[in-house]
Amino acid sequence: MTVSFHKYTGDFFPGTGKLEDNGAGSGKHFCLNVPLLDGIDDDMYLTIFKTVIDDTVTAFRPSAIVLQCGADSLGCDRLGAFNLSIAAHGECVNFVRKYNVPLLVLGGGGYTIKNVSRCWTYETSVLVGAEIPDELPATVYDSFFADSHWKLHPPLTGKVDNQNSAASLQRISISIRNKLRYLQGAPSVAMQEIPPDLQGLLSDESRTAEERDEERGTGQAGERRFGRSMGRNEFYDGDNDVDQEVSTPTRARGTSTGRRARGGRRGRGRGRGRGAATAPATPVPTTGDEGDETTGTPIVAPPKRARGRGRGRGRGRGKTAAAAAAADKDKDNSTPETTSTPAAMDLDVDI
Repeated sequence: MTVSFHKYTGDFFPGTGKLEDNGAGSGKHFCLNVPLLDGIDDDMYLTIFKTVIDDTVTAFRPSAIVLQCGADSLGCDRLGAFNLSIAAHGECVNFVRKYNVPLLVLGGGGYTIKNVSRCWTYETSVLVGAEIPDELPATVYDSFFADSHWKLHPPLTGKVDNQNSAASLQRISISIRNKLRYLQGAPSVAMQEIPPDLQGLLSDESRTAEERDEERGTGQAGERRFGRSMGRNEFYDGDNDVDQEVSTPTRARGTSTGRRARGGRRGRGRGRGRGAATAPATPVPTTGDEGDETTGTPIVAPPKRARGRGRGRGRGRGKTAAAAAAADKDKDNSTPETTSTPAAMDLDVDI
């Protein structure tokens, strides 16, 4: 991964390195550019450098760092246009060193030779943890440093107007942080670009959950069509559920009863029957709530023909005496009726 802090105006050599450049091919998202304008000073440079490097090391977790210390970012350089001091330049090196990651430090640009030698001397002392005085020792090159009175840290700042602002640096740091989101996660995970087929993604998003369930074959889509959750052991068993009717003894002629349907459904029914002129007073069995027969009281038919209208369970016509006798005869010849338990249904719960 590459992180570059450099001057960028669009026409400065080599003309590359804008904020939007993120690499290409297999190096996509592994190139970060920090474009800066002329005149950036120590405080601004240290702020943006420490912010970006800390975010990058945290996200990328490098096993080694190669740090190129280009001295052309120092103030008073013949080609560079920054206002950095040697002390601030060395502070960047010291900041990277504190990560305790294997570190390789290289030289780089710099076109004012006496300042390049000062910078590399100071940064070498930072790396090895040595303190050196500000006074330069006497050498055969003393004439090169006479204008600064043989000092290691001459004043180099304030020579160029600072065209950077706090807002522009904040925008850069936020953009870099958003780019680093592509690197979050476990190391060695392959990166994939966002598919260009946005329309395909939108059409996939628009599919209903019912269609996706049908493709996966989970069988949940059919149950959603009922519009309600179907639990286990319910009496309702779909459109093919037809309740079996249990025949019960009928009352005498002239009275009417409905037939009680299995499943416990209550209703108002109309029974119709033709009554005879007279009818013997006979005990009529009645049916309880659970279908067992109990002994009832004598019922006397009305003295004349009439259409009886009674309350019953379900709907149906009252059976005649002949029909009741035939039913009793068939019942004696048949095997006892067994009541089947409703079929169990699978219960799928969507959360």
